[in-house]
Amino acid sequence: MTIYTPELVQRNAAFAAGGAFTSLPFPTNPALRVIGCVDSRVDPSDVLRLKLGEAVVMRNIGGRVTPETLRSWALLGRLGAGQSPSGGHLAILHHTDCGIRRLAGYPEQLAAFFEIPVADLGSKAVQDPYASVQIDVDVARHRLPNLLVSGLVYDVDTGLIEVVVPATTEQRHV
Repeated sequence: MTIYTPELVQRNAAFAAGGAFTSLPFPTNPALRVIGCVDSRVDPSDVLRLKLGEAVVMRNIGGRVTPETLRSWALLGRLGAGQSPSGGHLAILHHTDCGIRRLAGYPEQLAAFFEIPVADLGSKAVQDPYASVQIDVDVARHRLPNLLVSGLVYDVDTGLIEVVVPATTEQRHV
């Protein structure tokens, strides 16, 4: 089903009538950052029941922590007090049945996405969301040492998330 502009305008009018957007500061709450996949079945705001302004959510193919993702987080951090972000929590959300697995058939493009040589693609574990979220947590913890970082995997069949890598000060909750 295609959704056309008039329907989007109607949906927006219903949203605006609720007023949930009023008085939200800019930039929004930097205490929670979420990176997730662009897959329409896995909108992090819906999956995690985040309210508008409750988190800064970024999405890309696979919800991966890439050099571009890190550059974007650095720029977003400057919107606040004019300095790099410090403190807070970064939740990395990967999911089962991710389309990034199909991109393994396009190694040159996938390697460019990660900004690595094609020969190093195996180090990104694109076939396994449980392994890939661990890899991305390790990258984020190294590059963003002032953030608590956790790794989650969403199961598209059950609707549940699993904490694969808890943030260092959290207990593992399944």
